[in-house]
Amino acid sequence: MKPALDVQVGKIRLRNPVMTASGTAGYGPELAAFFDLAELGAFVTKAVTRQPRAGNETPRLVETRAGLLNAIGLANVGLDAFLAEKLPWLRDRNVPVIVNVAGTTVAEYVEVAAALDAAPGVAGIELNISCPNVKQGGLEFGRSEPGLREVVSAVRAAVRRATLIVKLTPNVTDIVPLARAAVESGAEALTLINTLSGMAINATKRRAILANVSGGLSGPAIKPVALKMVYDVYRNVARQARIPIIGVGGIQYASDAVEFLLAGATAVQIGTASFVDPAAAPAVVRGLEQYLAANSFARAADLTGALES
Repeated sequence: MKPALDVQVGKIRLRNPVMTASGTAGYGPELAAFFDLAELGAFVTKAVTRQPRAGNETPRLVETRAGLLNAIGLANVGLDAFLAEKLPWLRDRNVPVIVNVAGTTVAEYVEVAAALDAAPGVAGIELNISCPNVKQGGLEFGRSEPGLREVVSAVRAAVRRATLIVKLTPNVTDIVPLARAAVESGAEALTLINTLSGMAINATKRRAILANVSGGLSGPAIKPVALKMVYDVYRNVARQARIPIIGVGGIQYASDAVEFLLAGATAVQIGTASFVDPAAAPAVVRGLEQYLAANSFARAADLTGALES
């Protein structure tokens, strides 16, 4: 008998624990040319804000030795265009859709989240309060416990149907109190982690490479940090509260996904790896199924938190 891959994240039943990471797969068609999105547990869109955003000046991407620095600046089509032009296509893909939401004020977060909650086809809302490459908002909410409580509580009051997920920043001394604040304020799931703040310098020109100077580091370089934060939040917050964690950060192969599940994640997101291999996510699904069968696990859910002491 094949192992069961399905897992539960809030009110969303995923056919498997693998989804895309926000900002790395656009609105869906970008990856659909390479595989059927229905092979995923869920599809996570790039961030959506109230008004369209052009993002930061270029250059806004630079490769590092073990990852990628980005300072995209939350470029997106805006809420109205997303609802009218992007969501109808996604709705027909037979995959749960989770929309990443960003903003610069509490009111903007609430307005966008409420509109998405009312939109058929949106299964989950992932609050992006942790983006390190915008000049205002976002990261400030995510690094301050009072600010995090304010925005999550306000959105929680406005979101009645969709599963509310909060994406946390790793750019703090201790992520556990912020995770606890998010859960106490109404988060139904947590995404750990967003990118780490970083920069790159051109020594010849003696200038920062990114026009924004700094950006967010993703890819294999951040995987050990992400794993430790998932482990800490699971042991200190999520396990007792029965809140699922979505692990993200440097996952490229099935073995990486297994490590995140063992550390306490219920599901995982594939991001930067998709730039190397656009079909990385379904490959992780297949590899995870093979791991479960080879190690006599009946369900993917049995891996969550199963790290032996």
